[in-house]
Amino acid sequence: MKLLGEGFYWNDLTVGDRFRTSGRTITETDIVNFVNAAGMLESLFVDAEYRAAHSAIPGRPAPAALVLSLAEGLVLNATAQGTGLAFLHMEMNVEAPVLQDDTIHVEIEISEARPAKKAGRGLVRTRNHIVNQRGETVITYTPLRLMAGREA
Repeated sequence: MKLLGEGFYWNDLTVGDRFRTSGRTITETDIVNFVNAAGMLESLFVDAEYRAAHSAIPGRPAPAALVLSLAEGLVLNATAQGTGLAFLHMEMNVEAPVLQDDTIHVEIEISEARPAKKAGRGLVRTRNHIVNQRGETVITYTPLRLMAGREA
């Protein structure tokens, strides 16, 4: 019996499978807390006058690291809860800014699923598109995860 909220096992996934997470609105509080906790006190993120005078981005941008972190929370809660064992590698491309009050979700496509060297585990690579409320892809990333396998 599958536990509600339990993640996928690597051997239940097939290349080409697609999933979409729920959404998450990025708030001013998210941005302020993240830049302070991470020490990212760059003027672009903390100085409204600087932003108004020097930035081509209309509005308050969220750091890409924050957007990725929130996206990963959406992904892990939906797909790897209790079955994700390790995050091994990633390539990332930032395609557009994410602003305060934007709502993101993640569209996931399985691009690789294969057994790992150790029995009962597998490697799963996905192509993840972080998409805003206008349907625009803002970040693309390709994580490789070590995941538990379903027992025979």
